[in-house]
Amino acid sequence: MNKPVIVYSAPGCNECDMVKQLLAQEGIPFEVRDVLTNPEYQAEVERFGFLGVPVTVVGDQAVKGFNPAELKKLVDTIAIN
Repeated sequence: MNKPVIVYSAPGCNECDMVKQLLAQEGIPFEVRDVLTNPEYQAEVERFGFLGVPVTVVGDQAVKGFNPAELKKLVDTIAIN
């Protein structure tokens, strides 16, 4: 079973939009969690050790920012599991 991809995001965040665009281009479904609309989402980001967004999460692995190489590695874990 595929693990869900979660993108913690905020309105007006260019890097967030770039992460979402990259995932969409790869045909990878993802859930967007807006940290400004739900304080629990910000707490989840902080549990991964980050303060800002974007943070892309698959299972217990997270990538901060728009880093195509790291995002590819993260997304590749979906296919493996």
